[in-house]
Amino acid sequence: MRIVVVGATGNVGTGVLRRLQREPEVEIVGVARRVPAPDAPPPYAGVSWHAIDIAEPRAVRDLTLAFAGADAVISLAWLLQPNHHERVLAATNIGGLRHVLQAVVAAGVPHVLVASSVGAYSQGPKRRRVDESWPTGSIASSHYGRHKAAIERMMDAFEREQPDVVLTRMRPGLVMNPRAGADLIRLFVGPFVPVRWLTRVPLPVLPMPKRAVSQVVHVDDLGDAFWRAAERRAGGAFNVAAEPVVGPDEVAEALGARWVPVRIAPVRGAILLAWQLHLVRVDPGWLDIATSVPIMSTERARTELGWTPTVGAIDALREAIRGVADHEIEPGSPHLGRRPSPPMAQ
Repeated sequence: MRIVVVGATGNVGTGVLRRLQREPEVEIVGVARRVPAPDAPPPYAGVSWHAIDIAEPRAVRDLTLAFAGADAVISLAWLLQPNHHERVLAATNIGGLRHVLQAVVAAGVPHVLVASSVGAYSQGPKRRRVDESWPTGSIASSHYGRHKAAIERMMDAFEREQPDVVLTRMRPGLVMNPRAGADLIRLFVGPFVPVRWLTRVPLPVLPMPKRAVSQVVHVDDLGDAFWRAAERRAGGAFNVAAEPVVGPDEVAEALGARWVPVRIAPVRGAILLAWQLHLVRVDPGWLDIATSVPIMSTERARTELGWTPTVGAIDALREAIRGVADHEIEPGSPHLGRRPSPPMAQ
């Protein structure tokens, strides 16, 4: 079985590679803007690499060649920065997926799997769970959500126009990768916020809105969900998250702190100001997602894919916090050396 992974060096991509490498009959092709060195260790070893920027107009031609003979394409490529320049993000997040889907058709690939997100969902309940039929209009104040909603509409059109191609939409919660701490700092924190204290100095209190409730999944468990869907050629949407649901109490527990409830508005205002001043990389849209999107039911993934997470949500969160505190990064990653840097000027 030949599987092409687009965005194979990213946060989710490394988890998918690790899972695919456990299957001796799978031939793995990796696509990324920056590819690993030829002598890079696992999970990059044993992969046929193609350096392609999927945002470029010529990407369709290059991707079509890379997809030749593939049984499945897993599309994971996504930009989170520079989030002060949304057109740059959209060129990859929306335009890039359009190029991937065009190449899937041109190469005759029978199955494409796309990373969507819980962030694609419109505002919903926090006290009951919703299935994959919940509307995917996302949260308008989040560039991440707007782009996820846009690719959901693109996939709707693709399913209508290409009924012979199986399309799978994975909608995970927040992905916890303990080997991507340095990337998480670069993408969300920036160079001005100290993080090494997270596992060294007890945090006395955690001020956090009550509605900031999210679901998380360990990157390796998400990789397993992608493999199971590819192996079964299972189409449709799948919510993927571990238990329990993560709210302020759970985050405080992972940080060894005491939760202090605060109102959403002042927290959002503080994040907005810090983002506008380029003091942090995270924008307030992420808080809007955490306080607005619904809690997902993962019943379909568990029933149809036989998927069960091996890492609980609290443990996955703790691992990710340690990874951030220690500036962890996957050995051999082409992102090595891309440490947090001064913000891009507008």
